[in-house]
Parts: sequence; structure tokens; C-alpha cells
Amino acid sequence: MSVALRYLSTRGTARAATLSEAIAAGMAPDGGLYVPERLPALLLEQFDPDGNLADTAATLLAPFFAGDALAGELRAICAEALTFPTPLRALPQHPKTSLLELFHGPTAAFKDVGARFLAACMRRLRGDGAAPLTILVATSGDTGAAVAAAFHRQPGIEVVILYPDGRVSPRQAHQLGCLGDNVHALRVQGRFDDCQRMVKAALNDPALQAQVPLSSANSISLGRLLPQMSYYAHAAVARCRERREPLNLIVPTGNLGNALAAQWVRTTGLPVSQIKLACNANATLPDFFAGHDYAPREALATLANAMDVGAPSNFERLRWTLPDNTLLRAQIQAQSVDDRTISTTIATHAREHDEVFCPHTATAMHLLDQLREAGNQAPWTVVATAHPAKFESVVEPLIGRPVEVPVALGAMLQRPSSAEAMAAEDDALRRWLLERATRKAPVLS
Repeated sequence: MSVALRYLSTRGTARAATLSEAIAAGMAPDGGLYVPERLPALLLEQFDPDGNLADTAATLLAPFFAGDALAGELRAICAEALTFPTPLRALPQHPKTSLLELFHGPTAAFKDVGARFLAACMRRLRGDGAAPLTILVATSGDTGAAVAAAFHRQPGIEVVILYPDGRVSPRQAHQLGCLGDNVHALRVQGRFDDCQRMVKAALNDPALQAQVPLSSANSISLGRLLPQMSYYAHAAVARCRERREPLNLIVPTGNLGNALAAQWVRTTGLPVSQIKLACNANATLPDFFAGHDYAPREALATLANAMDVGAPSNFERLRWTLPDNTLLRAQIQAQSVDDRTISTTIATHAREHDEVFCPHTATAMHLLDQLREAGNQAPWTVVATAHPAKFESVVEPLIGRPVEVPVALGAMLQRPSSAEAMAAEDDALRRWLLERATRKAPVLS
């Protein structure tokens, strides 16, 4: 019988939790992020060579779920959540280059994988008759829509999405406010880092939690982070079996969850080799990996808005994974890409190769272009995190033609959308949550 993993806080003062407890809580009570006490070792032979993404996820995550109340439901959770492909597509104009397409879910971004998995877990953890729960989400663009779609009309769940007003694309903003029902969008008059700070303050407020039970669905939640490992594992297993070579990854990143998932897959022993991080002009991570002290800062607004993060939450988890800075910098490299270069990359690849990328994927393609120009002929996989149709106001003027809209995204865009304005203040969110709870409370006669 497998030994159950305990889940610890990155800050080291909270008691150990079960996986179910960690998923339900979102954040540890000491303000840290939950991590497994160890990352299990996995072998290529454990994975079904003919399995789909859900099969790979069930095998990959079994050691993480061992001994937990959700262990018996894991395969069903994976089958329920991971119903769309994450294909590893060769780019014919780019020898030894593949694109890992993560945008085939209902909201056209990689966040669908984690959000749907978390929703499936929460449905089982809460059961019938559970007390109402409010899930808080800070989003720089794609997370909120994925969480909203995953939890839409789920009984007993309210979803509150905070996003920086004017700093997400028009179609992203529409997605955030178009579902209604149990989903509420708040336009924060600030940056994504303000939204993230406000959510963390609420989650760490015991008095507020006593009146309005809260949880999180950002990548600070293990229920979102763990399933993100699945598409890297699935691609790595397939690549190793087909070509007898490991996966080298270029990952666009902002809050570091997607990149951390790749690192955790590599740590388990599966065939992931090099990892390079592509960032926008927000240089917190590139500066650190270049040898500077870690120094969070205010986020800058860029074309790759979903990565507009100046204080990436998952850096705490990355440092837990590799606490020695020298080793960490040896294993991962990061580079900033400015808006002019993002625009040039999108336009050039559309014109010369008939490939259209979103601004985030374009940061990774630029790193690939640099590698090839420098003579690097190793096989590389670029991670495509979102569909370019979500950023038509950026992409279409650069390529000179419309971008075809995926069916699911088109359906969301047909719905009316609205969001409520909010000041970038912790107390503003606290008051809003308390006032809403008061309005919804039953009247006793």
C-alpha cells in the first residue's frame, strides 16, 4: 500500500495537511503555499503508451493522491476534466521544433486544464449539503475565464474574479463577465499584483473566513498546479517513445505556475531536459536567473498581458524545489522579451511561415529564434499557452487578416458581459464580500 504524502507550507510553520485539505484551503494558514513533502520518482514504463491525456494524468498523479480521500476518484476526476487534447505538433518550417498546444479547452487557454481538474475535485470534496464557499481568483487574463467556466452553476459555489481594469484584452474581459449566475467579475483599478495581494489578504483573514468561507483557484492552489504537470508528462513520454529523446521546453510564464509544473515533472525523473522561461518586460524572474537578488516589483502592462506579474507567487514553491540558488540558476534560464519584439515575432512568423501565435507564445518563439540564429540545433518544444483569437486587437493588425475564433470562445463572446468596478484596496474586497454575504443571508422570522 502506498504511503500517503503530507503537504507542507513553503513557510514552514503551518501543520502538515492531507491533499484534500490543501486543495480545499487553497493557501496554508501561515500564508505559504502547499507543497508535497517530497516529489515522487516515476518511471517511463509506468505510463500506458496508448493512453490519452487523462490516462497519463491518472498515472502521474497517483502518488500525490495516495492515501487521500480523493484517491479512489482520481481516474474519474481526470476523465471528467481532461476531455480535450494537448497536441504536440511539429512545425514543418522549423526543423526539430514542436508546438505544445494547450489552448484547445473551453476558454482557449492552458488554464482550462487546472481549472477543470480543481472543479472536479471540489465537487467531490464538498458533497451534497455543504456550506456555501466563495472561490477568489486574481487573474491577469486567462485564469479567471477558465475558473469561471469550470465552476459555472456548480451548486454551493460562488466565484469572484478580480482583474486589472484595462490591462486584459477586450475578449478576455468579455469572457470574465459573460457567465453570470454564480460568477462575479470585479474590475480592479490597479495592476494584477494588486488583485493577487487582495486575494491573499482575504484568504489570510480569519475573521472574514469565519463569516464568508473562502478558497482559491489561482495557481497557488495545488488542485490547479498538479494537473498542469500532466501535459508535460504526456508530451515527454510520447517524445521519448517516438524519438528516444527528452523534451526541451521553452515556457512562457508570469506567475510561474506553468513553468513550475514543468520543473516538477523533470524532478520526478520523467524525460524533460532543458527548461527556458520566456517572460515579457516584467523582469523579476529574468533578473533573478541572471544572478541578481530576487526583487519583486510593480507589474508593467505589456502586450502579453496574462504574464504581467511583478511578484510571481510560485517563486516560493520553486525555491522549495531547488533551494540552492546556484543549482536553480543552472537548471533554469529566463529571458525578457519586450513589446516591439513580440510584435515583430508575430508578424514575421505569420508572413514567413503562416503560423499565428498569441503574444505569450510569441515570447517563447522569440527565444527559439535566438537559439537557432546562434546555431543551436537541439530539438525544442515551444509551449503555446493561449489561442491567438483571444488577442485579436493585438494580433490581427500585425498579420493583416482575421484570426478564426474557436467555437467555444465564439459562444462566450455572444453572451452579454458586465463587471463591477473596485478600488485596489484590501478593505474594498473585504467589504464587498461581507456585504454580499449579508445580502444573501436568510431572513429569520
